[in-house]
Amino acid sequence: MKTGSMIAVYFIIWWVCLFAVLPWGAKSHHEAGDSVSSGHAPSAPIQARMGMKVLATTVVASTVFAAFYWTITRSGLSLDDIWFLPDFR
Repeated sequence: MKTGSMIAVYFIIWWVCLFAVLPWGAKSHHEAGDSVSSGHAPSAPIQARMGMKVLATTVVASTVFAAFYWTITRSGLSLDDIWFLPDFR
């Protein structure tokens, strides 16, 4: 797998993992029982803690990418082994 392909695949995995991690620990004003200020959405989180979520996303995405990379390079599986895909040879 070439470096550019690896970076692209990692970016896609990281982005998907970000959307999976975003709801972790999020608490809205409504859930906390606080009053909502004028002009704010009631569903907006009180503290987004984006630094922790970016770190968690990086750890999760790196783990998923490592499993993906191992599957592609070491296990011998390829897209040709998936029966419902067309033949790529």
